[in-house]
Amino acid sequence: MTDTLLRTTCPRDCYDACGIVVSVRDGAVRSVRGDPGHPVSRGKLCRKCSIGYNGVFLDPDARLTTPLRRVGPKGAGGFEPVGWDDALAEIGRRWRAICDGPGAHTILNAHYTGTCSILAGSFGSRFFRRLGATEIDPDSVCNKAGHVALDYLYGTSVTGFDPRTARDAACILVWGANPSASAPHAHDHWLPEAPGRVVVVDPVRTPTAARADLHLQPFPGSDAALAFAMLHVIVRDGHADLGLLERHTVGWDELSPALEPCTPAWAEGVTGVPATLLEDAAAAYGAGPSLLWMGQGLQRQATGGNVMRAVSLLPAVSGNLGRPGAGFLYLNDRFDIDEDWLLPPGLGDPPPPVSHMDLAGILERPAASRSLVCWNINIAASNPDQARLRRALGREDLFTVAIEVFATDTCDYADIVLPAASFLEFDDLVASYFDLSLSAQVKAVSPPGLALPNQEIFRRLAAVMGFSEPELHESDRSMIDAMLARCDAVEGFAELARAGTVPLTPEPVVQFADLAFPTPSGCIEIASAAAEADGHPRVPQPWADARPADGRLRLLTPASPWMLNETFANDPKIARRIGAGTVTLHPEDAARRGLAEGDRVRLQNATGALELTVAVSDIVPPGVAYSPKGRWPKREQQGANVNVLNDGRKADFGGSTAVHGVEVVAERVGPGRPAPLIRSS
Repeated sequence: MTDTLLRTTCPRDCYDACGIVVSVRDGAVRSVRGDPGHPVSRGKLCRKCSIGYNGVFLDPDARLTTPLRRVGPKGAGGFEPVGWDDALAEIGRRWRAICDGPGAHTILNAHYTGTCSILAGSFGSRFFRRLGATEIDPDSVCNKAGHVALDYLYGTSVTGFDPRTARDAACILVWGANPSASAPHAHDHWLPEAPGRVVVVDPVRTPTAARADLHLQPFPGSDAALAFAMLHVIVRDGHADLGLLERHTVGWDELSPALEPCTPAWAEGVTGVPATLLEDAAAAYGAGPSLLWMGQGLQRQATGGNVMRAVSLLPAVSGNLGRPGAGFLYLNDRFDIDEDWLLPPGLGDPPPPVSHMDLAGILERPAASRSLVCWNINIAASNPDQARLRRALGREDLFTVAIEVFATDTCDYADIVLPAASFLEFDDLVASYFDLSLSAQVKAVSPPGLALPNQEIFRRLAAVMGFSEPELHESDRSMIDAMLARCDAVEGFAELARAGTVPLTPEPVVQFADLAFPTPSGCIEIASAAAEADGHPRVPQPWADARPADGRLRLLTPASPWMLNETFANDPKIARRIGAGTVTLHPEDAARRGLAEGDRVRLQNATGALELTVAVSDIVPPGVAYSPKGRWPKREQQGANVNVLNDGRKADFGGSTAVHGVEVVAERVGPGRPAPLIRSS
């Protein structure tokens, strides 16, 4: 017997959007591998996807395969199977009563990037707009401050450089991104193969930072001060593009005096970065042509919006815009989908969205929250104020619906669970948010049991609610054909499926080639009237957060090299690989607390407490604790993950998360050892 081989695409929340080859026999997936012909995956998936897609994603016992109705207390995970008709009828009855009573705005819609394919990730928003539900702003749990900041300055946060232009770059500056965990193939191929010098700015010596030509290691929260010092050097050494600043910016005259006192020596005292390294980085970047990659973790701090404004000044001041090998990237969204088509305005005007930082408090108030729907998100694991949130989720009068592939922590609090298909089980499109490419997600097998794709679930919900608008019942094929008709890169889905991935343009695109910007002035708005109207300074500021006091540590909880947010945390093989949760401390911090490698330590603050195993390493600076996110609380011995310490503080812009500003105290709870084992990897 022979296998059928199909090309598809990984739709996970990752820069890479890897090509995949699926081997199918007798209607079952036998293996999921990297596509040898794909320019990113090159025949090899990252370790997390390789294990998970050939592990828990193919395990029928791990999947949700039928609608479920809760039996027993919320949070206990007790359910009975029901049919689709019964599950939908109960949802329709409960939601109609809410709409007729307190109002549809008390139905909360929480979703994010459990899948980044276009239909499965967005079609549900059509339904909730028609319903009149309140959206929990998806980006507020991740990267909203950065979007707001770049909109102030450049008018867009999703028109980034084309990675193909790296061939023309003399320098690539990676600031606050960790490709080794969040873009593994960019770490393995794109950065090493680029001819330019690689400079990484990150408080943690990640594998990407360790491999870079130059690593600057600022204390968390001091990035804006570091950026101002680099701008000082760029101006001082004659690398400022005065012509661009005069013709294509607003507010350079307001900003430039603030650069004068921001010397490398001053920055060394504020950031901890040696002045000589700062000078080296500024010279390499300023000479250009240079690319700037700003990571999403960069803005997850109290002044994260100001940080993003400050760092994103570098291309404008140095003239690293509008030419090959120059530009900046936060995210790319170059596959042009008409927003009015994606979310037709005729479906109604939604209530104002609310922040994930406020969700626990909103769910504590029955007047504001009568029902909650979670799809493509596991809020019981990923959200702040974890203990408080879970208490609120336990409300008997909060009618909760979860749409999921697996039985997550959030499912345990649901009244109705609806089984979703995985990416291997329906056709869709994937647009990379790094490379300028479009890919096919191709159905390889049928969903298990009664599971359905997200978009079919929302079509059925629309029917049970009596919504007749054609946009709510549009077929997958109709939507895919409509999107591809807007794209010149491919004739149709069949052609895209054969190719797997196609570039959106045959040649590299120069970002802002015409130096026209979608701001109110058409210029780069260094001084922003919009920011001022929103209560922020007109120009970015050289601020740095105060260092932790009274023995506290700044806790960083970035992406894990083994999970994609919380995806794959339920894979048994990955669970064995990652072992017990750890926190990495600098040798000085460990010694000061009498801690050694392998000790148990309690991290604690006013929000919560968590016991972890100590790792000792100088990959972090003194005063910083490092513990990657991604674990499912119910799979942990303490029933919690690092978000039990996250107090839900907001960044300065957009109601966004400031999770990397969390501070904790660390106390030994296990036996010590004679001396710490220092790891420098």
